[in-house]
Amino acid sequence: MISPVRKMFDGIASRYDFLNHFLSCGQDVLWRRACCRELRRALKSGDCALDKGCIGDKNCAGDKNCVAARLLDLCGGTGDFAVTFEKFCGKPVKAILGDFSYGMLRGAAGKKTSAAPVQLDAMKMPFADSQFDVILNGFGMRNLPDARGGLLESFRVLDNGGYLCVLEFFSPRNVFNKFFYKVLAPLFIPVMGAFFSGKREAYEYLVNSIIRFLPVDAFCRLAEECGFEVKRVKMFDGGISFGVFLQKPQKAADALQGSAAR
Repeated sequence: MISPVRKMFDGIASRYDFLNHFLSCGQDVLWRRACCRELRRALKSGDCALDKGCIGDKNCAGDKNCVAARLLDLCGGTGDFAVTFEKFCGKPVKAILGDFSYGMLRGAAGKKTSAAPVQLDAMKMPFADSQFDVILNGFGMRNLPDARGGLLESFRVLDNGGYLCVLEFFSPRNVFNKFFYKVLAPLFIPVMGAFFSGKREAYEYLVNSIIRFLPVDAFCRLAEECGFEVKRVKMFDGGISFGVFLQKPQKAADALQGSAAR
């Protein structure tokens, strides 16, 4: 049975990219770029993107056939985050675009990404442990039924030393953001969403999901409880959105077992 949220995203998939760019005045593009630039700085070492070397041949010394990172764009929608990461990485990436909405995955067709689309449940992914070096999650964490479960599952499939980058709208806490999300956004976003997509309820859900979600500091504490190290929190446009950069420790087996027991 298709969940109501999945059905909702299937229904807005054809206008999703346009409305993301329109409603954010193009800032969502800049936020993704800033996150990928930060990841590149964090990961880059010498000629290879990851400090542990390239995938496949760790002595490649810049071989053009090496793969710089195993990437999962989780809750990836139409793949914009994966596209941006591959541009900034500068080396071939072995990538998967994962989302529960088939309509969203179809929207990635024709984009300049090597990511293979996989329809999946972010709470129970069809991957073995430690399969990825980088996981991107752009505006998807708050749509999961349980943020803790989503973090633990991402922790499981992420390799030791790997990064999870969460770009998200978190529950507002300062005066400006409370005014924006509780006064302006409920008036503007559903109306524009209805005008361009005919799906007002989907954009009402968008606003309500932000208000109901965790504030960024509480999310960071939860990530630490799940075994991650919070490496950096980057605020965009006065706190409209945040990029949260989490790393799975190099020796993480004990941390994962302790988190799962909580």
